[in-house]
Amino acid sequence: MTYLDTCVVVWLFGGETDKLSKAAAVGIRESDEILVSPAVVLELQLLHEIKRARTAALKVVERLSAEIGLAICRLPFASVVEQALDQDWTSDPFDRLIVAHARANDASLITRDERIRRHYRRSIW
Repeated sequence: MTYLDTCVVVWLFGGETDKLSKAAAVGIRESDEILVSPAVVLELQLLHEIKRARTAALKVVERLSAEIGLAICRLPFASVVEQALDQDWTSDPFDRLIVAHARANDASLITRDERIRRHYRRSIW
């Protein structure tokens, strides 16, 4: 099981796989299950609304679901928030929830974000 951070989803959708590290590409290719936190979906939608992304979030997820089997994590929100409470290294609510989802499943998280990588031991880049 592997989670993807928002920037990774954007690059995959845009066909910019050259922006992925070798470890990230291998992690995606070899994962039996590729998930995103619902926070990634919300962040994608906000990027669309402020015109930093052309495509609405659910269209992105729909296409990547067909292409790579991407799915939205369905963990109960309360259990994810419990994990997020311990993520006091950031005040960014998206980062907290994205890491909390991966942490709740003791899963890998593919991210370029250096701060996340310093604080989440299962991150891949």
